Amino acid sequence: MSDRASKRPIPGPLDWGLLARKDVLAGLMFMAVAVLGLVISNNYPIGTALRMGTGYVPRLLCWLLLALGAVILLQGLREARAQTISQNGSLPAWRPVIFVTAGMVIFALTIERLGLVVAILLLTGIGAVAARGLRPFETAIAALVLVILSWAIFIVGLGLTIPVWPDW
Repeated sequence: MSDRASKRPIPGPLDWGLLARKDVLAGLMFMAVAVLGLVISNNYPIGTALRMGTGYVPRLLCWLLLALGAVILLQGLREARAQTISQNGSLPAWRPVIFVTAGMVIFALTIERLGLVVAILLLTGIGAVAARGLRPFETAIAALVLVILSWAIFIVGLGLTIPVWPDW
């Protein structure tokens, strides 16, 4: 055992450094959003698997998000060398949060006016700014795959009336 490892403090019952790990915070955030969704959709009719009510899919997704959040939370708690969010609140630690959130908000605001293709291109372009090592080619491939899958699932498969291109 090295001298450095023997001087490491043993975490107590409430270790704030442990709670500041990215995986732990992400797991807690996923679980909070899932619980909020379950509370909001509490009065929606669920129905059955063959005759789904309006609350079936949202509640199913909330339960899946809750389970995913629990897995991420436990993984973050178990990981010994997880990075912590910087104590000085610098921009690099908050960069992914800011740009991913901005990408989703811009997607929601532009999908009806600019269409599915342009909204997804904006989403992936803004979201790519959050990752430092992402190459433009990877971003373009991800955007293309998202456009094709979204078009196939929502427009062709489900028959939703989402504009594909802007109405200019």
